[in-house]
Amino acid sequence: MANLELIATATFGLEAVVKREVQRLGYTVLRSEDAKITFAGDEAAIPRANLWLRCADRVLVKMGEFRAESFEELFQGTKALPWEEWIPEDGKFTVNGTSVKSKLFSLSDCQKIIKKSIVERMKQRYPRETFPETGALYSVRFTILKDVVTLSIDTSGAGLHKRGYRTANVQAPIKETLAAAMVELSFWNPDRVLVDPFCGSGTILIEAAMIGKNIAPGLSRSFASEQWERIGEARWKEARTEAFRAIDNNRELQIYGSDIDPKAVSAARVNASRAGLSDDIIIRRRSFEELKLPQEHPIIITNPPYGERIGDKEALERIYYKMDRILARDRTVSLYLITADKEFERAIRSRKKADRRRKLYNGRIETTFYQYYGEKPIRPKGKQINDHNQSNG
Repeated sequence: MANLELIATATFGLEAVVKREVQRLGYTVLRSEDAKITFAGDEAAIPRANLWLRCADRVLVKMGEFRAESFEELFQGTKALPWEEWIPEDGKFTVNGTSVKSKLFSLSDCQKIIKKSIVERMKQRYPRETFPETGALYSVRFTILKDVVTLSIDTSGAGLHKRGYRTANVQAPIKETLAAAMVELSFWNPDRVLVDPFCGSGTILIEAAMIGKNIAPGLSRSFASEQWERIGEARWKEARTEAFRAIDNNRELQIYGSDIDPKAVSAARVNASRAGLSDDIIIRRRSFEELKLPQEHPIIITNPPYGERIGDKEALERIYYKMDRILARDRTVSLYLITADKEFERAIRSRKKADRRRKLYNGRIETTFYQYYGEKPIRPKGKQINDHNQSNG
């Protein structure tokens, strides 16, 4: 029974991707707004969403929404919500949030009032003046937008991008959730070759392999709500069992990565091994100039050096020239590239303009995701192949 409103938060630009993920899990989307998707679910949806959402940032339980232009309205609106249904007597809870274009703009004051109000509500359930806060953590989040307050509890704990496999890092790595979104937004499927010639710590390669083998991205980490009484260990165990059974261990993948930096290659191999995907990803040290694509209809998905990461305009121009030559020489190549460089599209003369552009954020850096579609592969009889006649949101 879908008795809860849940919120999957998302980086700006990825709302459509996260919405599709939620729908694939079988849940009804109630609203799609900037940076969040609200959907209906039950208690079992909390572990399933945390384990399976690849591109969302967090999963929140929505407690309520109301208008508040004064601290008294904030106090009373918060107190009216059923906090005791989630937070037990020994529950530890923190309060954090944001305020935008609202009369209540002091975050510290809002935090104190919301905390005090929750305590007063808890006193109605538990006959005591103070609470020990020695139990599980319940992170209360508030957003105040144009005087409308939304209160929720974070079920995830650490952000969902923290999969647990990336122990070896390189400079300016791409976020796991963004890397997964790049793969989801491409027309790659497990039957096609995927190449990342600037693989860095291997994030795009690993996220693609996890998608290809249907591995839930949250299987190797823990979540705050695993300790919650209302969810219970049984629901988490069931969700993890379901996820393990869904893995396609027999799927053979053609995923290749390379980088000129030996430290990056070493980091990518360590991370792939930690993710249990060493046998599914081939990683080599080589420069972009040495790149050789394995066969026709390959898909390049990459996050090349840009801005302060390279600091060498001539080197960047050589990369762009080589990329243009690859696309000119082989019309079957598809390229999906993210960069903060506003001049990139001008360098790809062989394909004129990108077939599609999307504004995305890599951390706080505004970037553009350029999509160049290669010629479609011939569709084998009785087999479905993704192509660019399909909508990718």
